[in-house]
Amino acid sequence: MDQKRPVIGVVPLYDIQRDSLWMIPGYLDGIAAAGGIPVVLPLTEEEQVLRQLANDVDGLLMTGGQDVSPMLYGEERLASCGETLPVRDGMESRIFQLCLERDVPVLGICRGIQLMNVLLGGTLYQDLPSQHPTETEHHMSPPYDRPVHQVEICKGTPLFDLIQTERMDVNSYHHQAVRDKAPALQTMAVSEDGLIEAVCLPERPFVWAVQWHPELSWRTDEKSRRIFEAFVGRCASERNRCEKNE
Repeated sequence: MDQKRPVIGVVPLYDIQRDSLWMIPGYLDGIAAAGGIPVVLPLTEEEQVLRQLANDVDGLLMTGGQDVSPMLYGEERLASCGETLPVRDGMESRIFQLCLERDVPVLGICRGIQLMNVLLGGTLYQDLPSQHPTETEHHMSPPYDRPVHQVEICKGTPLFDLIQTERMDVNSYHHQAVRDKAPALQTMAVSEDGLIEAVCLPERPFVWAVQWHPELSWRTDEKSRRIFEAFVGRCASERNRCEKNE
C-alpha cells in the first residue's frame, strides 16, 4: 500500500484593502514538489477550529505577510512599523502553540521567523532602514528568485547538516527582522550585516524558520528545494510514526 502524502496547513495571506484571502503559488508548489499536500487554512481565532486543524495537519507553514504587532513583544508601535493584522497574530500564536504541543513540524518563512521568535520570547526590529541601517539589500526588487546577499550557515546546526556549506546566496524582501533572539531558539544562519536569518527549536523534531524566501526561489535554487524537502520529509515521518502508533 502506498503511504499517504503528508498534509501541510498553510497560513493564509490576507489583503486588508480588498478584504480577501490570497496565496503566493510558490508556498503551495514548493510543498507539492517536495511530496506534500498543501492546504490553505481558514483565517480564524476560533479555538475549536484551531484545535481540530492542529490535530489534523501533519505540518504547519507560517507564511509571510503583515508586520507582527509590537504589542506582542511589549513595545510601542513606531511610525515606521507597517500594517498589522491582529487576527493573523492571534491565529498563528495559538496554532503554533498547539502544534508545539503535538510535535507537529513547523516551517516559518519571513514573517514566520519573526513571529516565531516573538512567540518564544524574542523581539524584533520594527523597521530595518531606521533601526538597523545597512548596505546589505534586504528589500529587493523583482525578479524575486535571484540572490541579493549571502548568509553564513552556522556549523553544528540542522541547516548546515542539510546544506553542507558555510555560505548561501539568498533572496530577501523584508523590513522587519529578529532583534533579540528568543532564548529557546538556536541561530542557524546570519546575514552579512549581522542579522539572524535562520533559527530552529532544538528541543523539537522540526521547528525551523528562515528570513529569506525559498517559496520564490525553489524552482531555480537547489538549497531552497532542500529546505522544502527536509520539512515535508519530516512531516511524512511524523505522520507515519503516528499511524503506526494508532
